[in-house]
Amino acid sequence: MRIADVLAVPVQAGFFFDDQLAIRAGAGHDGFDYTGEPRIPGFRRVRQPGEAVSVLLLLDDGGVEFGDCAAVQYSGAGGRDPLFTAGDAVAAVEEVVAPALRDAELGEGFRQVSERMDALPGRDGGLLHTGVRYGVTQAVLAAVAHSRRLTMAEVIRDEYGTGAPLLPVPLYAQTGDDRYGNAEKMILKGVDVLPHGLVNNVAEKFGPSGEILAGYVRWLVGRIRDLAPFPGYRPRLHLDLYGCAGLAFAGDTDAVAAYLAELGRIAQPYDLAIEHPIDAGSRAAQIATFRRLRDGLSQRGSGVRVVVDEWCNSLDDVRAFAAAGAADVIHVKTPDLGSIGNTVQALLLARDAGLEAFCGGTCSETDRSAQVSAHVAMACQASQVLAKPGMGVDEGLMIVGNEMARTAALVRAREAARHARA
Repeated sequence: MRIADVLAVPVQAGFFFDDQLAIRAGAGHDGFDYTGEPRIPGFRRVRQPGEAVSVLLLLDDGGVEFGDCAAVQYSGAGGRDPLFTAGDAVAAVEEVVAPALRDAELGEGFRQVSERMDALPGRDGGLLHTGVRYGVTQAVLAAVAHSRRLTMAEVIRDEYGTGAPLLPVPLYAQTGDDRYGNAEKMILKGVDVLPHGLVNNVAEKFGPSGEILAGYVRWLVGRIRDLAPFPGYRPRLHLDLYGCAGLAFAGDTDAVAAYLAELGRIAQPYDLAIEHPIDAGSRAAQIATFRRLRDGLSQRGSGVRVVVDEWCNSLDDVRAFAAAGAADVIHVKTPDLGSIGNTVQALLLARDAGLEAFCGGTCSETDRSAQVSAHVAMACQASQVLAKPGMGVDEGLMIVGNEMARTAALVRAREAARHARA
Protein backbone atom coordinates (compact mmCIF):
# COMPACT_ATOMS: atom_id res chain seq x y z
CA MET A 1 0.00 0.00 0.00
CA ARG A 2 1.22 3.51 -0.87
CA ILE A 3 0.71 7.02 0.56
CA ALA A 4 -0.85 9.07 -2.22
CA ASP A 5 -0.94 12.47 -0.51
CA VAL A 6 -0.45 14.28 2.81
CA LEU A 7 -2.62 17.04 4.29
CA ALA A 8 -2.02 19.24 7.35
CA VAL A 9 -5.04 20.78 9.09
CA PRO A 10 -5.02 23.00 12.23
CA VAL A 11 -7.34 21.52 14.89
CA GLN A 12 -8.32 22.07 18.52
CA ALA A 13 -6.03 20.96 21.33
CA GLY A 14 -7.46 19.48 24.53
CA PHE A 15 -6.40 22.30 26.87
CA PHE A 16 -4.13 25.34 27.10
CA PHE A 17 -0.43 26.16 26.92
CA ASP A 18 0.84 27.66 30.19
CA ASP A 19 4.06 29.57 30.82
CA GLN A 20 5.56 27.39 33.54
CA LEU A 21 8.29 29.88 34.44
CA ALA A 22 5.78 32.68 35.01
CA ILE A 23 3.50 30.43 37.10
CA ARG A 24 6.35 29.15 39.29
CA ALA A 25 7.44 32.75 39.76
CA GLY A 26 4.03 33.57 41.25
CA ALA A 27 1.71 34.59 38.40
CA GLY A 28 -1.67 35.19 40.02
CA HIS A 29 -5.06 33.80 39.08
CA ASP A 30 -7.72 35.88 37.38
CA GLY A 31 -10.57 33.40 37.31
CA PHE A 32 -9.44 30.70 34.87
CA ASP A 33 -6.72 32.97 33.47
CA TYR A 34 -3.37 34.02 34.93
CA THR A 35 -2.13 37.56 35.48
CA GLY A 36 1.30 38.98 34.78
CA GLU A 37 3.77 38.94 31.91
CA PRO A 38 4.94 35.76 30.16
CA ARG A 39 8.57 34.69 30.60
CA ILE A 40 9.05 31.96 27.98
CA PRO A 41 9.80 33.20 24.43
CA GLY A 42 6.84 32.94 22.09
CA PHE A 43 4.11 33.19 24.72
CA ARG A 44 1.70 36.08 24.19
CA ARG A 45 0.27 35.67 27.68
CA VAL A 46 0.83 33.34 30.65
CA ARG A 47 -2.09 31.09 29.60
CA GLN A 48 -3.09 30.78 25.96
CA PRO A 49 -5.11 28.20 23.99
CA GLY A 50 -3.22 25.07 23.03
CA GLU A 51 -2.67 24.37 19.35
CA ALA A 52 -2.60 21.15 17.33
CA VAL A 53 -2.41 19.98 13.71
CA SER A 54 -3.91 16.86 12.14
CA VAL A 55 -1.72 15.08 9.58
CA LEU A 56 -3.92 13.15 7.16
CA LEU A 57 -2.42 10.41 4.98
CA LEU A 58 -4.48 9.69 1.85
CA LEU A 59 -3.82 6.07 0.88
CA ASP A 60 -3.97 4.60 -2.60
CA ASP A 61 -6.78 2.21 -1.62
CA GLY A 62 -9.01 5.21 -0.88
CA GLY A 63 -8.52 5.02 2.87
CA VAL A 64 -7.45 7.90 5.12
CA GLU A 65 -5.47 7.60 8.35
CA PHE A 66 -4.25 10.40 10.58
CA GLY A 67 -2.31 11.51 13.63
CA ASP A 68 -2.19 14.77 15.57
CA CYS A 69 0.81 17.00 16.14
CA ALA A 70 0.65 18.40 19.67
CA ALA A 71 2.81 19.63 22.53
CA VAL A 72 2.64 19.57 26.31
CA GLN A 73 0.82 22.11 28.45
CA TYR A 74 4.17 23.57 29.57
CA SER A 75 5.49 23.86 26.03
CA GLY A 76 8.93 25.45 25.79
CA ALA A 77 9.93 24.74 29.43
CA GLY A 78 12.10 22.15 31.19
CA GLY A 79 14.54 21.57 28.33
CA ARG A 80 11.83 20.97 25.73
CA ASP A 81 11.56 22.25 22.17
CA PRO A 82 10.27 25.85 21.77
CA LEU A 83 6.60 26.75 22.07
CA PHE A 84 4.56 24.74 19.56
CA THR A 85 2.50 26.71 17.03
CA ALA A 86 0.06 25.33 14.47
CA GLY A 87 1.29 27.69 11.76
CA ASP A 88 4.87 26.47 12.03
CA ALA A 89 3.70 22.85 12.18
CA VAL A 90 1.57 23.14 9.04
CA ALA A 91 4.49 24.71 7.18
CA ALA A 92 6.84 21.93 8.32
CA VAL A 93 4.45 19.20 7.22
CA GLU A 94 3.72 20.79 3.85
CA GLU A 95 7.31 21.75 3.02
CA VAL A 96 9.31 18.90 4.56
CA VAL A 97 7.16 15.92 5.56
CA ALA A 98 4.74 15.71 2.62
CA PRO A 99 7.46 15.45 -0.07
CA ALA A 100 9.16 12.71 1.96
CA LEU A 101 5.97 10.68 2.47
CA ARG A 102 4.24 10.96 -0.90
CA ASP A 103 4.50 7.66 -2.77
CA ALA A 104 6.08 5.97 0.26
CA GLU A 105 5.38 2.25 0.48
CA LEU A 106 3.93 1.10 3.80
CA GLY A 107 5.18 -2.44 3.29
CA GLU A 108 8.60 -1.55 4.71
CA GLY A 109 6.96 -1.24 8.12
CA PHE A 110 6.25 1.36 10.76
CA ARG A 111 9.63 1.27 12.49
CA GLN A 112 11.62 2.03 9.36
CA VAL A 113 9.35 4.84 8.14
CA SER A 114 9.12 6.29 11.67
CA GLU A 115 12.90 6.44 12.03
CA ARG A 116 13.18 8.16 8.68
CA MET A 117 10.58 10.77 9.66
CA ASP A 118 12.26 11.33 13.02
CA ALA A 119 15.55 12.15 11.28
CA LEU A 120 14.14 14.60 8.70
CA PRO A 121 15.90 17.99 8.82
CA GLY A 122 13.63 20.98 9.30
CA ARG A 123 13.72 24.29 7.48
CA ASP A 124 16.42 25.57 9.85
CA GLY A 125 18.62 22.50 9.37
CA GLY A 126 17.80 20.99 12.77
CA LEU A 127 15.30 18.27 13.49
CA LEU A 128 11.61 18.98 13.10
CA HIS A 129 9.81 20.07 16.26
CA THR A 130 9.09 17.11 18.55
CA GLY A 131 5.35 17.84 18.30
CA VAL A 132 5.47 17.57 14.51
CA ARG A 133 7.37 14.28 14.57
CA TYR A 134 4.89 13.01 17.15
CA GLY A 135 1.85 13.62 14.93
CA VAL A 136 3.43 12.49 11.67
CA THR A 137 4.49 9.13 13.11
CA GLN A 138 1.06 8.58 14.69
CA ALA A 139 -0.35 8.86 11.18
CA VAL A 140 2.26 6.46 9.79
CA LEU A 141 1.51 3.92 12.53
CA ALA A 142 -2.22 4.12 11.80
CA ALA A 143 -1.58 3.73 8.06
CA VAL A 144 0.64 0.66 8.54
CA ALA A 145 -2.00 -0.88 10.82
CA HIS A 146 -4.61 -0.14 8.13
CA SER A 147 -2.50 -1.81 5.45
CA ARG A 148 -2.01 -4.94 7.58
CA ARG A 149 -5.59 -5.06 8.92
CA LEU A 150 -4.25 -5.01 12.48
CA THR A 151 -4.58 -2.72 15.47
CA MET A 152 -1.79 -0.24 16.11
CA ALA A 153 -0.95 -2.15 19.29
CA GLU A 154 -0.38 -5.35 17.30
CA VAL A 155 1.91 -3.55 14.86
CA ILE A 156 4.09 -2.24 17.69
CA ARG A 157 4.11 -5.56 19.53
CA ASP A 158 5.18 -7.40 16.38
CA GLU A 159 7.75 -4.93 15.03
CA TYR A 160 9.46 -4.31 18.38
CA GLY A 161 9.05 -7.83 19.76
CA THR A 162 7.60 -6.59 23.06
CA GLY A 163 5.87 -9.85 23.96
CA ALA A 164 3.00 -7.86 25.51
CA PRO A 165 -0.37 -9.59 26.05
CA LEU A 166 -2.19 -6.45 24.79
CA LEU A 167 -4.35 -5.93 27.82
CA PRO A 168 -5.57 -2.60 29.26
CA VAL A 169 -3.03 -1.00 31.61
CA PRO A 170 -3.82 1.08 34.72
CA LEU A 171 -5.31 4.52 34.00
CA TYR A 172 -3.90 7.65 35.65
CA ALA A 173 -6.17 10.71 35.75
CA GLN A 174 -5.33 14.34 36.51
CA THR A 175 -7.48 16.83 38.39
CA GLY A 176 -6.30 20.12 36.97
CA ASP A 177 -7.05 23.01 39.31
CA ASP A 178 -10.25 21.35 40.55
CA ARG A 179 -8.23 19.23 42.95
CA TYR A 180 -11.19 18.26 45.14
CA GLY A 181 -14.20 17.78 42.87
CA ASN A 182 -12.22 16.01 40.16
CA ALA A 183 -10.49 13.75 42.70
CA GLU A 184 -13.92 12.68 43.94
CA LYS A 185 -14.93 11.86 40.35
CA MET A 186 -11.87 9.64 40.05
CA ILE A 187 -12.61 7.79 43.28
CA LEU A 188 -16.25 7.20 42.34
CA LYS A 189 -15.12 5.81 38.97
CA GLY A 190 -12.52 3.55 40.56
CA VAL A 191 -9.54 5.11 38.78
CA ASP A 192 -6.33 3.10 39.19
CA VAL A 193 -3.90 5.99 39.77
CA LEU A 194 -4.81 9.48 40.99
CA PRO A 195 -5.00 12.52 41.34
CA HIS A 196 -1.96 14.38 39.83
CA GLY A 197 -3.07 17.47 41.74
CA LEU A 198 -1.37 20.19 39.64
CA VAL A 199 0.73 21.42 42.59
CA ASN A 200 2.46 24.15 40.59
CA ASN A 201 2.55 27.07 43.04
CA VAL A 202 4.15 27.10 46.50
CA ALA A 203 1.97 29.78 48.10
CA GLU A 204 -1.41 28.47 46.88
CA LYS A 205 -0.99 24.71 46.59
CA PHE A 206 2.07 23.50 48.50
CA GLY A 207 2.58 25.80 51.47
CA PRO A 208 5.78 27.33 52.89
CA SER A 209 6.56 24.03 54.66
CA GLY A 210 4.36 21.76 52.56
CA GLU A 211 1.42 22.00 54.95
CA ILE A 212 -1.16 22.68 52.22
CA LEU A 213 -0.19 19.57 50.27
CA ALA A 214 -0.07 17.47 53.45
CA GLY A 215 -3.61 18.56 54.25
CA TYR A 216 -4.72 17.66 50.75
CA VAL A 217 -3.26 14.15 51.05
CA ARG A 218 -5.07 13.67 54.39
CA TRP A 219 -8.31 14.76 52.75
CA LEU A 220 -7.67 12.43 49.79
CA VAL A 221 -7.11 9.39 52.01
CA GLY A 222 -10.36 10.16 53.83
CA ARG A 223 -12.37 10.57 50.62
CA ILE A 224 -11.07 7.28 49.21
CA ARG A 225 -12.31 5.61 52.40
CA ASP A 226 -15.69 7.38 52.19
CA LEU A 227 -16.37 7.02 48.45
CA ALA A 228 -14.67 3.72 47.52
CA PRO A 229 -16.79 2.23 44.71
CA PHE A 230 -16.09 -1.38 45.68
CA PRO A 231 -14.49 -3.33 48.55
CA GLY A 232 -10.73 -3.50 48.33
CA TYR A 233 -10.39 -0.41 46.10
CA ARG A 234 -6.76 0.59 46.51
CA PRO A 235 -5.62 3.26 44.03
CA ARG A 236 -2.03 4.38 43.74
CA LEU A 237 -1.50 8.04 44.68
CA HIS A 238 0.60 10.06 42.25
CA LEU A 239 1.19 13.79 42.76
CA ASP A 240 3.04 16.19 40.45
CA LEU A 241 4.83 18.97 42.37
CA TYR A 242 6.37 20.95 39.48
CA GLY A 243 9.49 21.56 41.56
CA CYS A 244 7.55 23.16 44.44
CA ALA A 245 9.17 21.07 47.19
CA GLY A 246 12.59 22.24 46.07
CA LEU A 247 11.42 25.85 46.02
CA ALA A 248 9.83 25.63 49.47
CA PHE A 249 12.87 23.98 51.05
CA ALA A 250 15.43 26.16 49.24
CA GLY A 251 16.86 23.23 47.28
CA ASP A 252 17.76 21.24 50.43
CA THR A 253 17.47 17.67 49.15
CA ASP A 254 17.64 16.15 52.63
CA ALA A 255 14.78 18.36 53.84
CA VAL A 256 12.73 17.40 50.79
CA ALA A 257 13.41 13.70 51.45
CA ALA A 258 12.26 14.09 55.07
CA TYR A 259 9.09 15.87 53.93
CA LEU A 260 8.27 13.28 51.26
CA ALA A 261 8.82 10.45 53.74
CA GLU A 262 6.30 12.10 56.08
CA LEU A 263 3.91 12.57 53.16
CA GLY A 264 4.23 8.84 52.47
CA ARG A 265 3.18 8.10 56.05
CA ILE A 266 0.17 10.40 55.71
CA ALA A 267 -0.82 8.62 52.48
CA GLN A 268 -0.93 5.16 54.08
CA PRO A 269 -2.34 2.65 53.33
CA TYR A 270 -1.89 3.80 49.74
CA ASP A 271 1.34 3.77 47.76
CA LEU A 272 2.64 7.24 46.92
CA ALA A 273 4.62 8.47 43.91
CA ILE A 274 5.89 12.04 43.67
CA GLU A 275 6.64 13.57 40.28
CA HIS A 276 9.20 16.35 39.85
CA PRO A 277 9.58 17.41 43.51
CA ILE A 278 12.69 19.46 42.69
CA ASP A 279 13.72 21.25 39.49
CA ALA A 280 17.51 21.30 39.43
CA GLY A 281 17.78 23.30 36.19
CA SER A 282 19.55 20.84 33.87
CA ARG A 283 19.68 17.15 33.06
CA ALA A 284 22.97 16.51 34.85
CA ALA A 285 21.87 18.42 37.94
CA GLN A 286 18.48 16.70 37.92
CA ILE A 287 20.09 13.25 37.83
CA ALA A 288 22.45 14.08 40.70
CA THR A 289 19.65 15.62 42.76
CA PHE A 290 17.23 12.75 42.24
CA ARG A 291 19.90 10.21 43.16
CA ARG A 292 20.46 12.04 46.45
CA LEU A 293 16.73 12.27 46.99
CA ARG A 294 16.21 8.54 46.45
CA ASP A 295 19.10 7.80 48.82
CA GLY A 296 17.52 10.08 51.43
CA LEU A 297 14.18 8.31 51.13
CA SER A 298 15.85 4.90 51.32
CA GLN A 299 17.75 5.88 54.46
CA ARG A 300 14.43 6.80 56.06
CA GLY A 301 12.87 3.49 55.09
CA SER A 302 10.35 5.26 52.88
CA GLY A 303 8.59 3.58 49.99
CA VAL A 304 7.72 6.87 48.25
CA ARG A 305 8.61 6.57 44.57
CA VAL A 306 10.34 9.38 42.68
CA VAL A 307 8.96 10.13 39.21
CA VAL A 308 11.13 11.95 36.67
CA ASP A 309 9.51 14.35 34.21
CA GLU A 310 11.25 17.63 33.37
CA TRP A 311 14.79 17.30 31.96
CA CYS A 312 13.92 13.77 30.83
CA ASN A 313 12.51 14.55 27.42
CA SER A 314 14.43 12.58 24.80
CA LEU A 315 15.33 8.92 24.39
CA ASP A 316 18.90 9.77 25.40
CA ASP A 317 17.58 11.47 28.55
CA VAL A 318 15.61 8.35 29.47
CA ARG A 319 18.74 6.24 29.00
CA ALA A 320 20.73 8.58 31.23
CA PHE A 321 18.20 8.63 34.09
CA ALA A 322 17.74 4.85 33.95
CA ALA A 323 21.48 4.16 33.89
CA ALA A 324 22.08 6.50 36.85
CA GLY A 325 19.30 5.00 38.96
CA ALA A 326 17.87 8.52 39.28
CA ALA A 327 14.18 7.58 39.36
CA ASP A 328 11.71 4.86 40.30
CA VAL A 329 9.24 5.84 37.58
CA ILE A 330 10.05 7.28 34.15
CA HIS A 331 7.35 9.59 32.80
CA VAL A 332 7.65 9.06 29.07
CA LYS A 333 5.96 12.29 28.01
CA THR A 334 4.86 11.29 24.56
CA PRO A 335 4.93 14.65 22.69
CA ASP A 336 8.45 15.37 23.99
CA LEU A 337 9.97 12.19 22.53
CA GLY A 338 9.30 13.12 18.92
CA SER A 339 8.38 9.98 17.01
CA ILE A 340 6.09 7.30 18.40
CA GLY A 341 9.00 4.92 17.81
CA ASN A 342 11.04 6.83 20.39
CA THR A 343 8.17 6.55 22.88
CA VAL A 344 8.09 2.80 22.33
CA GLN A 345 11.83 2.47 22.85
CA ALA A 346 11.76 4.69 25.95
CA LEU A 347 8.98 2.65 27.56
CA LEU A 348 10.76 -0.61 26.81
CA LEU A 349 14.06 0.79 28.09
CA ALA A 350 12.47 1.78 31.39
CA ARG A 351 10.63 -1.53 31.69
CA ASP A 352 13.76 -3.57 30.96
CA ALA A 353 15.74 -1.53 33.51
CA GLY A 354 13.30 -2.61 36.21
CA LEU A 355 11.68 0.82 36.48
CA GLU A 356 8.02 1.74 36.14
CA ALA A 357 7.32 2.87 32.58
CA PHE A 358 4.63 5.54 32.63
CA CYS A 359 3.14 6.25 29.18
CA GLY A 360 2.18 9.83 29.84
CA GLY A 361 1.72 13.01 27.89
CA THR A 362 -0.36 16.06 28.57
CA CYS A 363 -3.82 17.55 28.86
CA SER A 364 -3.16 19.72 25.78
CA GLU A 365 -3.03 16.80 23.33
CA THR A 366 -6.00 15.60 21.27
CA ASP A 367 -8.42 12.69 21.21
CA ARG A 368 -6.43 11.09 18.39
CA SER A 369 -3.03 11.27 20.07
CA ALA A 370 -4.65 9.87 23.22
CA GLN A 371 -6.04 6.90 21.28
CA VAL A 372 -2.64 6.18 19.74
CA SER A 373 -1.01 6.43 23.17
CA ALA A 374 -3.44 3.80 24.46
CA HIS A 375 -2.17 1.35 21.82
CA VAL A 376 1.46 2.17 22.65
CA ALA A 377 0.91 1.67 26.38
CA MET A 378 -0.71 -1.73 25.82
CA ALA A 379 1.96 -2.86 23.38
CA CYS A 380 4.75 -1.94 25.81
CA GLN A 381 3.05 -3.15 29.02
CA ALA A 382 3.36 0.31 30.55
CA SER A 383 2.89 0.56 34.32
CA GLN A 384 0.22 3.21 33.74
CA VAL A 385 -1.15 5.44 30.98
CA LEU A 386 -2.40 9.00 31.24
CA ALA A 387 -6.12 9.64 30.73
CA LYS A 388 -5.97 12.53 28.26
CA PRO A 389 -6.62 15.09 26.87
CA GLY A 390 -8.27 17.86 28.86
CA MET A 391 -8.69 18.49 32.59
CA GLY A 392 -12.25 17.24 33.02
CA VAL A 393 -11.38 13.66 34.08
CA ASP A 394 -14.40 11.99 32.43
CA GLU A 395 -13.38 12.72 28.85
CA GLY A 396 -9.82 11.41 29.15
CA LEU A 397 -10.93 8.29 31.01
CA MET A 398 -13.48 7.62 28.30
CA ILE A 399 -11.15 8.18 25.33
CA VAL A 400 -8.16 6.20 26.59
CA GLY A 401 -10.06 3.59 28.59
CA ASN A 402 -12.52 2.83 25.80
CA GLU A 403 -9.74 2.56 23.21
CA MET A 404 -7.90 0.02 25.35
CA ALA A 405 -11.09 -1.98 25.96
CA ARG A 406 -11.94 -2.11 22.24
CA THR A 407 -8.40 -3.03 21.26
CA ALA A 408 -8.15 -5.83 23.82
CA ALA A 409 -11.50 -7.23 22.64
CA LEU A 410 -10.37 -7.22 18.99
CA VAL A 411 -7.11 -8.98 19.82
CA ARG A 412 -8.94 -11.63 21.88
CA ALA A 413 -11.41 -12.23 19.06
CA ARG A 414 -8.64 -12.65 16.49
CA GLU A 415 -6.71 -15.05 18.70
CA ALA A 416 -9.86 -17.10 19.36
CA ALA A 417 -10.54 -17.29 15.61
CA ARG A 418 -6.98 -18.45 14.93
CA HIS A 419 -7.24 -21.17 17.60
CA ALA A 420 -10.57 -22.29 16.17
CA ARG A 421 -9.06 -22.64 12.66
CA ALA A 422 -6.07 -24.54 14.06
